[in-house]
Amino acid sequence: MTDTTAFDWRSFLLRWSGEWADSLPDSETRSEDDEAARRARWLGFPPASEERIAAMEERLGRRMPPSYREFLKVSDGWRHAGGFVWLLAGTEDARWHDNESGLADIFEEYLDEDAGPEERREADVWRRGLQLDVESDITHVLMDPGDVDEDGEWAVYTWASWRAAPPERHANFLEFMRDMYREFHSLRAHRSDGEPVFVNDTTRKLDALVEEARLEALRGDWERALKTLDEAKGYGRPRAAGLGDQIRRLLGQTYMVYFDDLVTDPRYAPELLPPLVAEHAAHSHRDDSTLTFPLRGADGDLVSLAYATLEQVRNGTYRYTAAGPFGEAVERARELARWGDTDGAWRTLMNALPRWEPLGPDHLAPLGWVADPLLGPLLTPERGRELLSTPRGGQRGEAPRPTAGLDPGNLAWLAEPDPGNNRTSYRFVLVEGVEPEELPGRLADGGGDGAVLSEPMTFWEARHRSLRNRREFSSYDDKALMAVGRAGTRWSFAFDGNPAPFNRQRFVSPAAAAGAGTRAVVVWSGLRARHEEQFFHLSVAQDGDEQYAFTYADGEVRRSGEIPRALDPSRFFGHLADGAEAERSLLEAVAGEFGVHLPRHAIVRGRLHTFTTRSWTRPPRNGETYAVIRLRRVAGNLTDNEQAGDDGPGNG
Repeated sequence: MTDTTAFDWRSFLLRWSGEWADSLPDSETRSEDDEAARRARWLGFPPASEERIAAMEERLGRRMPPSYREFLKVSDGWRHAGGFVWLLAGTEDARWHDNESGLADIFEEYLDEDAGPEERREADVWRRGLQLDVESDITHVLMDPGDVDEDGEWAVYTWASWRAAPPERHANFLEFMRDMYREFHSLRAHRSDGEPVFVNDTTRKLDALVEEARLEALRGDWERALKTLDEAKGYGRPRAAGLGDQIRRLLGQTYMVYFDDLVTDPRYAPELLPPLVAEHAAHSHRDDSTLTFPLRGADGDLVSLAYATLEQVRNGTYRYTAAGPFGEAVERARELARWGDTDGAWRTLMNALPRWEPLGPDHLAPLGWVADPLLGPLLTPERGRELLSTPRGGQRGEAPRPTAGLDPGNLAWLAEPDPGNNRTSYRFVLVEGVEPEELPGRLADGGGDGAVLSEPMTFWEARHRSLRNRREFSSYDDKALMAVGRAGTRWSFAFDGNPAPFNRQRFVSPAAAAGAGTRAVVVWSGLRARHEEQFFHLSVAQDGDEQYAFTYADGEVRRSGEIPRALDPSRFFGHLADGAEAERSLLEAVAGEFGVHLPRHAIVRGRLHTFTTRSWTRPPRNGETYAVIRLRRVAGNLTDNEQAGDDGPGNG
């Protein structure tokens, strides 16, 4: 806690006054009071005596808080408190606001029954607050006798309608004045051309701290560096915001992160522009009018690069590259990530990070990769901290402890509730000894788009794209949209997290087709299905022939072949407490029997290649009814056309 009574007000106010006087252009027209203050190098007034302060307190009926009293003993009022309060009250001008502005009524209108103490205090301060602003740019400054700390300090609230923000709270009068001093610095640091360069002992000290913070960040001490950079940012020091934003973005913070003064520098644009563009793409809803907002001052080439990058990010073709050994690691990491090994991809990047080469002296860490469709999903707040804690860019320091992997290395995670508890059914195919890109040839219809892997995308994106041009839907066809990747040593997987309803009578396992010349495993689980019967299917094929299988549904088990004891359904059904327990045990048994796993992070959060399989159900037989819905365009609009058949597939 700040000892406000021990603060050296005179030195602080003299420094502020001198810096203000030196910052004024010679050509600027000033009032007589301002000109006198400039010559005297003093923004204040004569000190208030104890008798004068006591008379003020008697008039107001309250003893003033310690920091305001100590201030008055040095200066009875103040000019230019920040950029928008031109005269701050001393002993004569301080008065109770008593809702003179009518703002209490306005703020109270927005309160609801659930309003908390802070919201009610913001409304009440207009009735009980002590007004300190005498002359201002429609800016109110109120000390609140209802918001008092253990040292008797009153909080200070500032508010201006043109700022479109809630009242800002300052812990006490000293902190308010410090904030106004920073505001003065920030405004002077961004003066127009032709005005005096704003340089003084304070700015030189802050700029030296910014440079030291840059080196600390490269050594891995990002927490200390960020604290220093944020302090310098409050004073408007160049580089501070751009450097601090690099740290914030890797912590997962995106709000108001613009890489000020750096993103428009051609040296840094290749790294800093993609994260900005990716954030715009995620929240713009195709309104690109704000894309260039953080690019003020950029030339035409940079603006063109921004729009080109935006197109690549939206269509999933943006690809991050870097120079040197780290760039080589990026390529290896992308290859691992696109087949689901996100943990391996992350470790590949981290192992190469100490050899990363910055693009210039103000480049703190690789950043463009967060916009890459394959690499971006690797980032978590924990991993961001690991990256920032790793010495790099030629600096030395202690390497951090590696973060834990995101994939559990098993199948049992599928039995855990997902956010929203939406994954109640899923199915997957495991094939031994083949690469993931070979799976469409084993599971898809010959020819056609289904036999070709898509570009990596999320499952939601893949499903949306697959439905975009689809014109026919049938009740008997069950072609699965599946994501592919590696499932462990020598195993590949195809996974469907949103399958059609399970049809016992017409289900045809793809295990035999997938296992031609090798071994294949099929699992389809609905043990947590909400509105249909619970079920679980396992089938295993070798060299194109089904070796064994079982299907549990409606409390019964149908089995074939010689099932290994570890997978015998009698071990899992009939005595376990519930479906989730049986499901977990079954998945653990499958993982142990075949030495396989599925990459949770890649399936749930990442992007994978997808393709469409042949139907998992047989065609309907004579007498089995089904429906076909075809969509056709009429004058540019889609219409429905539904037909039903009852004599076999030819009637659809």
